[in-house]
Amino acid sequence: MGQYLPLVVLMGLAIAFGGLSFVASRLLAPRRPSDAKQAPYECGIVPSREPPERFPVSFYVVAMLFIMFDIEIIFLYPYAVQAGALGQFGFWAILMFSVVFFLTFVYEVARGGLEWGPLHQYRSLERDAAMVSAARDSSSTIRRVGLEGRLDRVTAGGADTQPDDGVAA
Repeated sequence: MGQYLPLVVLMGLAIAFGGLSFVASRLLAPRRPSDAKQAPYECGIVPSREPPERFPVSFYVVAMLFIMFDIEIIFLYPYAVQAGALGQFGFWAILMFSVVFFLTFVYEVARGGLEWGPLHQYRSLERDAAMVSAARDSSSTIRRVGLEGRLDRVTAGGADTQPDDGVAA
């Protein structure tokens, strides 16, 4: 037990120093809050809008993907050191392990989880503009064919909701 005494003393001193520093800063620090001091600050850029309530899910997916690749590297390094001793079994085990991680990465890329930010927003704006122009094309087609009045009656649930096949009822 005597061999752990220096460790216990050092841990006690670290806890005491942390606690005393916290109490001293609370007692001695001046408190002059202002709007500038309480404003969110990140990377020297003043925010132009309020921060969102929650981060987008894609942020967390990218973070998990980063952690997964860190874990893969942690397992690949010991294999690289002991590749000769592990032989064929080690090779196939690490290959299967890497394939699983690679497939998750391919799935995430195919799902579009890595497409977020300014470029993604630009692409979604392009997509929205294409949808609007397609809607304009279909409405102009309806006008050209002469079905616009009939379409309004059908969507409003009017009396003329049955398709007109030319047969009188």
